[in-house]
Amino acid sequence: MLPAVGPSGAGHGPVRTGVAALSPRYQVGAALALAIVAVAVCVHLGMVFLHVAPSNTVTKSHGEAIDEWIYPEFEQNWKLFAPNPLQQNIAVQVRAEFRTEGGVTRSSGWYDLSAQDGRDIDGNLVPSHTQQNELRRAWDFYVGSHDTDNRSMGPRSALSEAYLRRIVVLRLDRGGAAGPGGVIERIQIRSRTTNVPPPPWSTEKISTDPTYRVLPWWSVPAAEAEGGVK
Repeated sequence: MLPAVGPSGAGHGPVRTGVAALSPRYQVGAALALAIVAVAVCVHLGMVFLHVAPSNTVTKSHGEAIDEWIYPEFEQNWKLFAPNPLQQNIAVQVRAEFRTEGGVTRSSGWYDLSAQDGRDIDGNLVPSHTQQNELRRAWDFYVGSHDTDNRSMGPRSALSEAYLRRIVVLRLDRGGAAGPGGVIERIQIRSRTTNVPPPPWSTEKISTDPTYRVLPWWSVPAAEAEGGVK
């Protein structure tokens, strides 16, 4: 009788695929990589669970480590289920002082970064998480760690300032705000808040005039001004 022939035409049984087709050394490497990914996923899920769980012995003992893992990128909240959702439109705007290639210091007008995000999202069937949430969450992070006079209210205040500043500087840099060879030296951020008008059938009367919250001027570290933070 003729020997059985595998799919490749060789008489050595079925062809191995996937990880099984790798050499033993690469199989060990693949298994190690999968184990690392699995551990990272388990740690992340555990941190998120502890963050949203009621106060307990673990969160009391390791609350600082949990917050450092979660904030600001992975913050969780229950605003989706709020009985009284937000009824305001908040736009984050920025202006800058920059030094031109010739050494002249100039100031820009106000750039509406939220409006730019809105234009990028409008008509986009699959807008990115960055377009939808990056700037908004950075502003929420700052407001949550400062009072209305922009004074620090906790240990995360410095982190929120640096996070917001870096996002804004990167957007100005990518938009070429300083011009060829120019360097951003200082920025000032403000929010423009406008109440959403009530529906036509409502008898509620609210003002739709915008209000502003203006932050102080922030100096931009040299590494950030020169595009060192990506």
